[in-house]
Amino acid sequence: MSTVFDIPTAELRRRRSAKWTTYPSDVLPLPVAEMDVRLAPGIAAALHEAVERGDTGYAGDVTELVEAFRGFALRRWGWKVEPDGVATCADVGVGVVEVLRRLIRPGDGVLIMPPVYPSFYPWLRESGARTVAVPLIDRERGGRLDLDGIERALADGTRVVLLCHPHNPFGRVHTAEELRALAELARTYGAIVLSDEIHAPLTHTGQGFDPYLTVSDAAAETGIAFTSASKAFNVAGLKCALIIADGRRDLLGEMPEELPWGVGHLGLIASIAAFSGEDAWLERLAASLAANVALLRDRLAEALPGVTFPEPRASYLAWLDFRALGLGDDPAAEFLARARVALGSGPAFGLHGEGHARFNFGCSPELIDEAVTRMARALRS
Repeated sequence: MSTVFDIPTAELRRRRSAKWTTYPSDVLPLPVAEMDVRLAPGIAAALHEAVERGDTGYAGDVTELVEAFRGFALRRWGWKVEPDGVATCADVGVGVVEVLRRLIRPGDGVLIMPPVYPSFYPWLRESGARTVAVPLIDRERGGRLDLDGIERALADGTRVVLLCHPHNPFGRVHTAEELRALAELARTYGAIVLSDEIHAPLTHTGQGFDPYLTVSDAAAETGIAFTSASKAFNVAGLKCALIIADGRRDLLGEMPEELPWGVGHLGLIASIAAFSGEDAWLERLAASLAANVALLRDRLAEALPGVTFPEPRASYLAWLDFRALGLGDDPAAEFLARARVALGSGPAFGLHGEGHARFNFGCSPELIDEAVTRMARALRS
């Protein structure tokens, strides 16, 4: 099967998105969570048709989007989403902040599990929350929930858990058993679990995924999920996300009246196309990501022995451990300066990020090879 990452670098450099404009042209940009793919055919066609008819106004009725996502969730995960349990917003971050504002008072604790997606930290600040960090354990093997630590935090009064599922930057898919245990803790202590599931459609070949709300009655009672087509289908700039509740649908009714007006109309159109008919494209993407993981591991073993990363089971991000090379707390800064390779800064992910960097392998095999070659050359010189 051919790779979906077949766009020449010269063509990519004509893009005006953050990935390709944040750094000077001599830098290989691998930190920003965008993929170097062409749009899935159905999405491209739907957007072209909208532009041709001048259909670029405000987003309207979202019924078709809700139905498209319900079909997608049922096909991929066996998840029966109730239509009255879905709300829309511009993106997952906006949705999380608005829900947090209705769950906490300023200064209340919200539990996160570092190292974790750096945007969690400004989301918590914006909502007025205090960060309660319970790091993942067994991080060298991809990480898992510290259920004892989570229980201690809940017993101390924390009432909201912000879960990253699949976990960014490890690409770890939490097991149904872990999620059920988390849900029981949430029910016991009267807590709410906010599950960021934006990377869920990007699980790798052979890897299952259990949405938090589906694992038990306790999870349905205590959870709110957030998702979008943005990461899996590379349409983050078009702005469209979903908030999904079951037992806590009351919170959806409390959302501000203007929240759905933040949805981009082209994002709505793209998301309907993505969830309705691009399953085969996702399968091609999953195969391409698996090949890129293998390539990255082989090239690091050859050129930078001692640099390791836990096997990602979802998404296009690898959490590289550079500690054996003695590059200090922020290897990404070293490689940007010395190799002209931009990686995600490990310390930005919070506790235990020191000595690490995030590598976006959602790109061509040639870019992966060139990045590793440059890093190795910089260390030799």
